[in-house]
Amino acid sequence: MSEPDDQNTPWTHQPYGSGPGEPDRRPQDPPAPPAYPTNPYAEAQPPQPGPDQGQAYSQGYGQPAYGQGYAQPFPSVPNHPSANTALVLGIVALGGGFVCGLPVLAGPFAWYMGAKVKREIDAEPMRYGGRGEANAGMILGIVATVLLGLAVLVVIAVVAIAAGTSV
Repeated sequence: MSEPDDQNTPWTHQPYGSGPGEPDRRPQDPPAPPAYPTNPYAEAQPPQPGPDQGQAYSQGYGQPAYGQGYAQPFPSVPNHPSANTALVLGIVALGGGFVCGLPVLAGPFAWYMGAKVKREIDAEPMRYGGRGEANAGMILGIVATVLLGLAVLVVIAVVAIAAGTSV
């Protein structure tokens, strides 16, 4: 390959932007960085594990030593004892109602129990959790109760039509 001649090479391709008649403009060498100590964090040593903490999992990286758990941001409260019951009743009422029809009778019980559990959780929020389960059970109970009401109306209508045409 041949070197490009300076007359036909655009100024953008010249080394350091220098043209054919211009002096070579090289950037100045950057100043040397200031001298830092070899270990700026030498004063702050990571805490050493005590004799009862066992071997440290990883020292100095913000991870707890072996045997220590992470701190929980909020204390967790146990679920209300009946929250899952309301949810299961709602699932059985709605799911079983579509399969064989009879479990739809559990819908009003799921609705009642879900509403009662929600009231108790709202009265003592620091004692009980599980509001989501209770709410889901109540909603499934409402849907199952509505379907039960529609089924009763259909049965009444069929019986009324059958009784009216047989006379």
